[in-house]
Amino acid sequence: MLLVLSHFFENGRWGSLVGTAIEEQSLTAEDQLFILTQAALYLTTSRGMGSPEARICHVRAEALCHSLNRPMHLYVTLIGQWRYSSIHDKLSTTMQIAKRVYSLAQEQNNSAMTIGACRALTSTLYHLGDFDIAQQYAMLGVEVWRSGGIQREIDEVTAPAVACLFFEALSEWHFAEISSAKTTMAKAIALAKELNDMHGLAVALYFSGCLGHFEGNCAEVERCGSDLIELSTRHNFELWLPAGSVLRGWARSASGSLAEGIAWIENGLVEYRVTSSMLFLPYWLALKAEALHLAHCTSAALETIREAEALAEEREERWWSAELHRLRAVFLSAMGADETQIDASFCQAISTAKQQKSISLKKRAEATYVEYRRQRASMAGGRGFRLPLW
Repeated sequence: MLLVLSHFFENGRWGSLVGTAIEEQSLTAEDQLFILTQAALYLTTSRGMGSPEARICHVRAEALCHSLNRPMHLYVTLIGQWRYSSIHDKLSTTMQIAKRVYSLAQEQNNSAMTIGACRALTSTLYHLGDFDIAQQYAMLGVEVWRSGGIQREIDEVTAPAVACLFFEALSEWHFAEISSAKTTMAKAIALAKELNDMHGLAVALYFSGCLGHFEGNCAEVERCGSDLIELSTRHNFELWLPAGSVLRGWARSASGSLAEGIAWIENGLVEYRVTSSMLFLPYWLALKAEALHLAHCTSAALETIREAEALAEEREERWWSAELHRLRAVFLSAMGADETQIDASFCQAISTAKQQKSISLKKRAEATYVEYRRQRASMAGGRGFRLPLW
């Protein structure tokens, strides 16, 4: 399909539609809008959410949407810009686009738009670390979807109802509703399969693997990573293939195959950075740091965590920040660092988790801190603590 659409653009420059001197053969504004939105859809599906070519098409299409008064197409172009921003920009910028999508949905009183807008808000809020409000929008999106009466389906890269379900599941985990989180994630995967939404299935598999990692479940992470690699290879999902590699690498490392696991993680990071995407990088670097620590490369693990923290602040992607602080404390304690640095890192982890209302991360940070103090008291000035990663 992309090959066919490329013929409507000058020299393969997406966004630059071909012109013709013959009036009868020229593209109308309606034609241009259709071609631009379709090109953006297929570019995103094949080249990832951070495709700059797709963004160019969406920006060009937005002007046409306003001039032609096409709110449905405007929704599609704004979602496309939100998707690109979520990968590349500061999340505060992404949030402004998500709010524009929600305002448009409210103005149009359109249920399909509303579900999509809830997806945009819940995803952005989740990655900002606002799990409480993220869950509220996820639940609203699922409620609107379940109520039926969708006026008109909209072509999406990922079905918004699927996205609302897996973000609801992730939020449930943070609120220590572990069993419910697994059930909700299974529903997201089942719905993606029911809708034949292969891209949505890829994302759901990725986040299901994340849930497995949250719980230290190597077998689950290996299964999700392998399924994601197979699906992404079959459908040429450039964004999700590296995600599968990172998941598989962590699972292999945590299972004892350290050299193989670290290689999988590093390959995934290299492939992902080729796409110029930024979303998930702080989290993936945390997974790499855990693998390095298991391989007794704790100094390198600490440097990796510091890189992850810098990226998280730069992008405002703070959903895993509590864990980054806790892991820094774990690595510092293993290296016999100054007690004040270790205590400060643990306190940052606990404080961040409290602020974000993440019960699971708060409990984990507190439990690790208690274990650290127990070992410190029993070792009477000894160095090199071995604290749990999960």
